[in-house]
Amino acid sequence: MRLELGNIRIEDVKFGSKTEVKNHTLYVNKEELITLLSEDERLASVSIELAHPGESIRIMPVKDVIEPRVKVDGPGGLFPGFISKLDQVGSGRTHVLKGTAVVTAGQVVGFQEGIIDMTGPGADYTPFAHTHNIVIVADPVEGLKQHAHEAALRNLGLKAATYIGEAGKNVEPDEIKTYEVLPLFENAAKYPNLPKVVYVYMLQSQGLLHDTYYYGIDVKQMVPTLMYPTEVMDGAIISGNCVSACDKNTTYHHLNSPVIYDLMEKHGKEICFLGCVVTNENVTLGDKQRSSNMVAKLVEFLGADGAIISEEGFGNPDADLIMNCVKVEKKGIKTVLVTDEYAGRDGASQSLADADQLANAVVTAGNANEVIYLPPMEKLIGYAQPADIIAGGFDGSLQPDGSITVEIQAITGATNELGYNKMTARGY
Repeated sequence: MRLELGNIRIEDVKFGSKTEVKNHTLYVNKEELITLLSEDERLASVSIELAHPGESIRIMPVKDVIEPRVKVDGPGGLFPGFISKLDQVGSGRTHVLKGTAVVTAGQVVGFQEGIIDMTGPGADYTPFAHTHNIVIVADPVEGLKQHAHEAALRNLGLKAATYIGEAGKNVEPDEIKTYEVLPLFENAAKYPNLPKVVYVYMLQSQGLLHDTYYYGIDVKQMVPTLMYPTEVMDGAIISGNCVSACDKNTTYHHLNSPVIYDLMEKHGKEICFLGCVVTNENVTLGDKQRSSNMVAKLVEFLGADGAIISEEGFGNPDADLIMNCVKVEKKGIKTVLVTDEYAGRDGASQSLADADQLANAVVTAGNANEVIYLPPMEKLIGYAQPADIIAGGFDGSLQPDGSITVEIQAITGATNELGYNKMTARGY
């Protein structure tokens, strides 16, 4: 499967009379977009503001972040199962508005929601302090249930990103990058002397408000399956969960997964990238055993020499991570794990809830329990009150002057387990 990504560099975002891209500036018709998003009867109000890198702005509580993209050529469309029909995606050509993002916020849905500071010490922990953000604050009608509230905000973000992405459809990209993985036997035959690598892509699916979607289906309802790497670049995987903000894979993270992009860059040069095994994270022991058995079987069936396994979330998913690792290793296939740590505020506690001697190659995205002081900002987009109850916060986190003291667990993307961050650790 072959996909061309046309990256359009966006250096500024402004409101304008027409939604379009001119001279690396994205103009957004605010009123038109609000009218489109207000069609959802589950929402009582919708407002839109802009947040640029370096501005004294705090956005919270953050639900999701989505990068605007548009399908220019080829089958299917963006975000299949939500915005476009359930066609196969991942081939043809897609344009990307690089440097900008849609951020959804509003009244808190679940307690695991996050903070984005556009400047100050908090900005060093989130990639979204460095994007030009179109922030949509939407509040629900009175009495709306949590799941309906989350669904409304999820759809709102995808609709907004699709509307904005259309502005790049007829724009000549600044660069075009091509990504291609051939069908399995052709792929292996083309690179017979390179080590064959599989990516095991673990998706959050543990309980209430812990949902991720693959072609529109909640992955709780699926068993491990195979995916071309380019499918994720067209939005085949959508975030719909309220896990801790630091290691939640937003939709933006899925669209830009560093594991997939880095493996694609090395494909045909240092490795033969066979593709992805997409799997869920489960609650019950039986479900964990079923999925991990199938993961190991698929990795072996593909003929892999090595596997990279990434986690989403922490605690209970650590068991899924270690089960996948151990069962793949026992097939004679070497693994590398990508996770983060909850090692206590002093860093002295056990980092993961599960462990095994076979899990001896691990990349960490940092310790989510590290405490940080976030000074007051000149402007708040959203609501500050949830600071005391979101994961990483505590009673007294929010001070009268607007400053917040929290664990970095509360910062969106701080310890992202796809590696889309700046943090790690080195063992001695």
